[in-house]
Amino acid sequence: MQRPVKRVAAIHDLSGFGRASLTMIIPILSAMKVQVCPVPTAVLSTHTGGFEDFSFVDLTDTMESYIQHWAKIGIDFDCIYSGFLGSTKQIDIVSKFIDLFGNDENLKVVDPVMGDNGKLYTTMNEEMVNRMKMLIKKADIITPNFTEAAYLLGEAYEENISEDKIKDWLIRLADMGPKIVIITSVPDHKGSKKTSVIAYDRKDHRFWKVSCLYIPAHFPGTGDGFTSVLVGSLLQGDSLPIALDRSVQFITSAIRASYGFDYPQREGVLLERVLENLNMPVLMSSYELLK
Repeated sequence: MQRPVKRVAAIHDLSGFGRASLTMIIPILSAMKVQVCPVPTAVLSTHTGGFEDFSFVDLTDTMESYIQHWAKIGIDFDCIYSGFLGSTKQIDIVSKFIDLFGNDENLKVVDPVMGDNGKLYTTMNEEMVNRMKMLIKKADIITPNFTEAAYLLGEAYEENISEDKIKDWLIRLADMGPKIVIITSVPDHKGSKKTSVIAYDRKDHRFWKVSCLYIPAHFPGTGDGFTSVLVGSLLQGDSLPIALDRSVQFITSAIRASYGFDYPQREGVLLERVLENLNMPVLMSSYELLK
C-alpha cells in the first residue's frame, strides 16, 4: 500500500535555539509534504556555532533501543538521512541503521558534516574522518562541502581549484560507493564573486553545476537546509539538476531575506520568512550541464 506522504528518518542533533539540524530539517521537509521521523543524536540548548556554555545531552546510549523499537513495530522509510555525528559510535549506529532499514527502493543520504573553511570542527579528528569514509560507502547520495570533500580524499584545501580537478574529486568520491556526489561551497576558479554546487551522477557520468553570487555572511544551518530541500525535491520526483536548482535557490533566498536585518547571524537564517517559497513553481533557470 502506498503511503499518502513520503517518510524520512532524520538522524541529527536537536538544538533548542538557533536554526540548525532538526530545527531546520523538520519544518523544511514538512513544508514539502514529507513526514520527518527524527532520531535525535543529542539535545543541546543552542547549536555550537557561535554560542558558549551551552548544555549538551549525549543520546548515543539511547539510540539503539530507540531504533530497535522502530524495527519491532515495522516502520519503513522512503529515505534515511544523516547529518552531524558526534562520535565514532554514532557513525557505527547510523551504519547499522542503514543495514536494518535500507533497501533497494529507499534513498540513503549522508551529509558528512566534519568541517568548513579548510578546517575540521573541534569535535572531529582523523579517526572520525576515516570512519566517515566507511559510512559514505553505504550512501546513495553524499553532500560534503568543499572542506569535507578534501578531507574525505586526503587532499589539500585550495581555493583556486580548477573545474577539472573538482570533477576528478567527484569521480573519486563516487568510486568510494555513492551513486551521486554533491560538493557544496565550491569557490569559483575564475575569480568571480560566485560560489557553486557541483554534482556528479555515476550512473550516466554527468556533471551538473548551479552557481550563485557569494554573500559575505555566515549563517549556521544552511548546509542542513540545502540537503533537506534536496531530499524533499527528490522525493517529490524531481530530477537531480532540478533538485539542485531548488536547493540553491531556496538557501540563497533565505540568506538574502536574512542578510538585510540587523540581528546575530549565529541565530541562523530567518527560515520562517521563506518557508512558503518551497511551494512556489520551480524556476529551472540556473543549472548547467558540464562537459
